[in-house]
Amino acid sequence: MSPTPPPQSVFRLRIELADTSPVVWRRLLVPGSVRLPKLHDYFQAAMGWTNSHLHCFTIDGKLYGMHFDDWPEEELDEKEFTVYQAIGEAHRFSYEYDFGDSWTHDVVVEERSFHRLGLKFAVCVDGENACPPEDVGGVTMFERFKEAIADPTDEEHDEYLIWVGERYDPEAFGLAVANATLQRLR
Repeated sequence: MSPTPPPQSVFRLRIELADTSPVVWRRLLVPGSVRLPKLHDYFQAAMGWTNSHLHCFTIDGKLYGMHFDDWPEEELDEKEFTVYQAIGEAHRFSYEYDFGDSWTHDVVVEERSFHRLGLKFAVCVDGENACPPEDVGGVTMFERFKEAIADPTDEEHDEYLIWVGERYDPEAFGLAVANATLQRLR
């Protein structure tokens, strides 16, 4: 009889883009064994971002980042920490993407579990609404963008539609698309 493998941690996380209305959010199952850069990749894939900017995590009062250029002295190198190590017993944390637009994501740790077989990749189990287009200019400009594309008489309507690629539905979210994108991350 072969030995039973040790249990592996799995986190159920709810990621919500702060200050957006309607709320843009995703629920993910994430293996605790992956390092924080991979968690960033998972968040990017699930939310619909394109990984075009810097990011950081603030977990239990500690700043975890990329150690890129002139990083803050207190920043811990995210590559050195697994999700399990960084989250520990924290119930929530923040993830910031694109320091220029300042997209802050509130992350709630909904559940921690341990499974014999574990989880190799993240899985998106739920979500709502489309994330903003890259480089739209932050929350205020995102609201302006949505107003303009919803009103064909708005002077910026056509310009914004051309910029975003002719289509943008702020209520769109595809669970299958999010999971297909997550599965491409190896």
